[in-house]
Parts: sequence; structure tokens; C-alpha cells
Amino acid sequence: MNILVTGGAGYIGSHTCVELLNAGHNVVVLDNLCNSSEKCLDAVRSLTGKDFPFYKVDLLDYDATNRVFEENKIDSVIHFAGLKAVGESVKIPLRYYHNNITGTLNLVDIMEKHNVYNIVFSSSATVYGMPKTVPITEDFPLSTTNPYGSTKLMIENILQDVYTANNKWSITLLRYFNPIGAHKSGTMGEDPKGIPNNLLPYVAQVAVGKLEKIHVFGNDYPTVDGTGVRDYIHVVDLAIGHLKSIEIKTGESGVHIYNLGTGNGYSVLQIIHAFEKACGKTLPYQIDPRRPGDIAECYANAKKAEKELGWKAERGIDEMCEDSWRWQSTHPDGFNS
Repeated sequence: MNILVTGGAGYIGSHTCVELLNAGHNVVVLDNLCNSSEKCLDAVRSLTGKDFPFYKVDLLDYDATNRVFEENKIDSVIHFAGLKAVGESVKIPLRYYHNNITGTLNLVDIMEKHNVYNIVFSSSATVYGMPKTVPITEDFPLSTTNPYGSTKLMIENILQDVYTANNKWSITLLRYFNPIGAHKSGTMGEDPKGIPNNLLPYVAQVAVGKLEKIHVFGNDYPTVDGTGVRDYIHVVDLAIGHLKSIEIKTGESGVHIYNLGTGNGYSVLQIIHAFEKACGKTLPYQIDPRRPGDIAECYANAKKAEKELGWKAERGIDEMCEDSWRWQSTHPDGFNS
């Protein structure tokens, strides 16, 4: 299968490209490199021994995106491209709405023009807002607490409307939880620009000496140790979930929705201690006040993906932290190391 991967130079996109290529598929990567590095694609080529076309193109550029389809035979699309920082989205909401939604509108319009009706969309557990209970199933009510999450939910709604208008479409919405970890080789991993927004890369940068200490927001939640609990999933497990989705759902008309998570919740302190075990040192942290909008616990019920896609997360928290440390310790400055 010939698969266009938008945002394919990003953290999850690049790991997915490795799994697609190793499974015998062809990929075309489109990425504007605003939050990623082309060096990551060199790592993909090195790990797989396969080459592929790369287009430094922004989905907001309709004509340039259309040329990608004119120059390549595309069967399916995995759509990762988008701005993704929750805090930043609160500060510059218009940029998030314009980039994420307009880019998707362009992409889907061009896909229809070229008779490509298969898409896997990188959604997020953020579309569940503040769920009243856990674990979260796909039929939970949907709501959002920030502009980033709102763009994900709006795109889900747009894609469902696209299918209602034209039943040729096969649309898969993957709502995933908290991706962490790195490729086992240590040559690819998360490479955030600036100070990381997410817990694990922040912990890793403290471990490598780039940041002073970890900030733990709240220790009075009704959880195992008072800190927030989340469902952390290894990025390679997540990538395999995309591979399974594209192989099984391509050509199957409908809107298919799956949670991708482990079904287990780990607290912030449990993550810190697992990373201490991986890196062999004690990591400094301080307890700060709760952040507004944070919830006590959030983790998935991923049984539907197991039943329909034959997919299940295989890697545990120790492996996630070991792989993250292998990447961070050998690449303290990411792909610029």
C-alpha cells in the first residue's frame, strides 16, 4: 500500500513510518518541520534500509499539497500534522484553529479530488474532556477543556460529516492517551523544541542535566500517592496501532473509533521513580499547586481495539522509561546532538 503520512517527521509519525516500512508498505512523508527535524527521517531510512519521498510542505499550502498527490499514487493517508501544545493553544487559539482545521479541510478536499477515501486521523483522549469515571470507553460523552482539544474534536466531527455525505470514505479516529518511550535502537525519540510540555521528556531532561527539577502539580488527588494518574503508552505500541488500523480498515466504509492506551494508570511519582530506575540516579522534584483543568485520573479501556484490530499495548512502564533514557542520554540535545 502507498501511504501518505502527514507530520511524518514528528515523534509519533516517524515511529509509525518505521512500522509501515518494515511491514512492506511504501510511504510518502509530508511535514513542514515546524516542530520536527528532517534528521529524524534519516534515522527512519537507516533503521529500515528503505528510502521514500519527503515533501517539506505545509497543509495550509493547498497547491503544494495537491502536487504531492499529483506526483504520487496514494492509497491511504495517516494524518498526524498539527500543532499540539495544550498550553500554547490557550495563548494563541486562532493559530491552532486555523492551522489544524484549515490544514485538514485542505487535505480532505484534495483527497476527494484524487479519489483517495481512506484516512486514519491522529485524535486524542483530550476529546473526553473531564470524564466522570475511568476507564474511558469510546462511547463516553465528548467535550474539551482547551483549544487544542477542541480542534481534535472539531476535526472528528468534520470527518464524520464527510462520511455522511459520501459513504465511500473509510475514516478511522484513533484517540490515544499519553505516548512516551523511544525506538529501542536509541536513534529516534521525542525531540521537543524548547522546554517540554509533557511529563516524560521533562523528566528525561532533568535526568540528563538540562533542567533543574521536575514540577509535580498537586499531591492531594484521590489517587495511589496523591499525584495525577495517566495512561502512558509506548510510542512503538502506538505506531503499531496505526499500522493495524491502516491494514484492517482501508477500504472498509464507515467511521471507526478506537482508544489506544494500555488500560493502566500510572501516577506522576510512579513515572519519576521508574525513570530513576532506568537512569540509575535520584531525580529532584518539587510539589506545586494543582493546575486548573487537571483531573485526578485518566486511563483507557482499549478492548475495542484489541477485539477489532487485534491490537494490544505490549510494553510496560519500565521499558518505556528505559527506551526514553537510552534516547535522551545519547541525544541530550535531540537530533541536534
